[in-house]
Amino acid sequence: MITDTVKAEDSYQAAFRSLQANASGAIPSWLERFRERAMDHFQASGFPGVTDEEWKYTNVTPIARGEFSPVVGGGSAVSLTEAELSAFSYPEATGSRLVFLNGLLVVENSSLTKASTGVVALGLDEALQSERFSEVVREFLGRVVEHHENGFTALNTAFAGNGAFVFIPKGLVVESPLHLLFLSRQSEEHANVAGFPRVLVLAEEHSNATIIESYAGLDESMHFTNALVEVVLKDGASLTHYRVQNENAKALHVTTTGAELGRHSRFDTTNITLGAKLSRHNLSVTMDHEGAECWVDGLYLVGGDQHTDTHSVIDHKQPHCTSHQLYKGILDGKSRAVFNGKVFVRHGALGTDANQTNKNLLLSNEAHVDTKPQLEILADDVKCAHGAAIGQLDEDELFYLASRGIHQDLARNLLTYGFAEEVIAKIKIDSIKAQLDEAVLHRLNARLEA
Repeated sequence: MITDTVKAEDSYQAAFRSLQANASGAIPSWLERFRERAMDHFQASGFPGVTDEEWKYTNVTPIARGEFSPVVGGGSAVSLTEAELSAFSYPEATGSRLVFLNGLLVVENSSLTKASTGVVALGLDEALQSERFSEVVREFLGRVVEHHENGFTALNTAFAGNGAFVFIPKGLVVESPLHLLFLSRQSEEHANVAGFPRVLVLAEEHSNATIIESYAGLDESMHFTNALVEVVLKDGASLTHYRVQNENAKALHVTTTGAELGRHSRFDTTNITLGAKLSRHNLSVTMDHEGAECWVDGLYLVGGDQHTDTHSVIDHKQPHCTSHQLYKGILDGKSRAVFNGKVFVRHGALGTDANQTNKNLLLSNEAHVDTKPQLEILADDVKCAHGAAIGQLDEDELFYLASRGIHQDLARNLLTYGFAEEVIAKIKIDSIKAQLDEAVLHRLNARLEA
């Protein structure tokens, strides 16, 4: 067991040494040192284990032992056909999309022809070489999410360079959503690929934009995605963010998202989890400026032997900030979900308004949920609430619908979809809504036909 884990970690170290050697002189010296510190931390700590309180319900041994082939380095991936991309595209973002394969930008399939004038969206490696943005990247890369948070953030940082840089200038209102599409597929050079996408979003003062971040697999091979997303909103900026994780049934997926909110800024994120055998999303929002507001919502829909874990931290550091959090889960088969949501209200954060809710619907007696919403309040004159619920379909409601002539199976579908609709209804991208409609109803129909 230990030998397998050591072999897996050695493969990352070998890939890292090759990356640093090939990049020597081609990347800024500060980035080389940045990567080296992160790899040193990974070598010292490795992947987190179940003895770590934050990971006690999620065993990442399949990742730690897995023999994955890291895809690292600069350059562009081979182009994809539109037929391959069609299933993962959103019409609202046509002409405003960056496509990545195994973490590498696919230039031929990426286009900003319909993006608002002034929006900058390019590969992170290109931004690092840009005279205009290299210092911006240096200032903010690793500021919101520090590399030493855990082994996954350290490993992603060690391979930092692939991914996306998004810059929204001061006062710009972006009409079309920007889609960051991350796809995975094995190749002759890389079986069981491991990709390390890195995203840095900087929204300047009083700007307004929408970003879609989605993950999927082009084949059914096992792969490991270890993504890290940092969002910085300056004063008065507004960002609507959708994250859709729909990896294949063998995938292992970990994403860390961090957001730093400026004065009177607004961050609205909705996180959808549909795929992957094992998935974990670490999400943190820091409100260190007065008047910031965030919505942190999510829906996880899992079945079979899927395991999904959401850990969120919303940190109120300054007065008069507001946070809203609603996460819902639908579980079937022998699936398992974990939700751990923490809300901190620091000393002096007067006038804080925070509410947090997690609700779960179990469609199987073998499905299991561990939920732990938490509040830590160190200030007076605040309004905070949190709660969690786990249950099954209400037999009285089923009986009522049956008494009105509705077939029992259809009644179950209606009630289950109604449970998810509270999250789906707030989504403003019609094609994402349609995707979720199809996903929920398909899962229900598949269950009924089994």
